[in-house]
Amino acid sequence: MNRIEPPGGGRLAVHFRSRTDLWATPWDFFRQLDREFGFDLDVCAVAANAKCPRYFTPEADGLRQEWRGVCWMNPPYGREIGRWVTKALDASLEGAAVVALVPARTDTAWWHAAVMAAAEVRLVRGRLRFGDSPHAAPFPSAVVVFRPQVPAGTPLLSAMDVRPRRAVPEPSLN
Repeated sequence: MNRIEPPGGGRLAVHFRSRTDLWATPWDFFRQLDREFGFDLDVCAVAANAKCPRYFTPEADGLRQEWRGVCWMNPPYGREIGRWVTKALDASLEGAAVVALVPARTDTAWWHAAVMAAAEVRLVRGRLRFGDSPHAAPFPSAVVVFRPQVPAGTPLLSAMDVRPRRAVPEPSLN
C-alpha cells in the first residue's frame, strides 16, 4: 500500500492518499461491460471482489499467468499499475481480449506506453463508487479495451456516463 500525503496535510489531503490500492469494481458498472464483452477471467482479484468464476488471486500472481479468452482487469492502483496495463497490451497481442478499469492518469508513463496503444479508451463521465464506499472516488476513471491482435495505434476515444439519470419526459408527438 502506498500512502502519499501533501506536506502539512490540509483539507485536500484526501486527494493524495489512500488506505488501499485495491478498489472493488461496482457490480452494476461491471455487469454493463460484461453484457457487452462476456468475460471469462478476472485477472487480478481476491475472493471477496472477484467478478468472474475464474480469477487470479495475488497468490497466483496474475502477472505471471497466461491470459486467454475475454479478460476483466481492475488492477491495483498503486505503483505496479504500469506492469498490469503492459501485461494487458501484451496479452492482447497474443490473442486475448482485455478490458481494464483504470484511473484516468493521462500524465503517466504507463498511460502513454500501454493505454495509448489500446484499441479503445472510454473515459468515464462522473466518479465511480468502489466497493462499499459511501463516497465517489477522488479520481476519474477510464475503461481501456485491448482487443486481440490489434496493432498499436491511436485508440478510439469515447465516454461512459455513470452519473444518475434524471427522468426526462418523452416529447409529445401531437
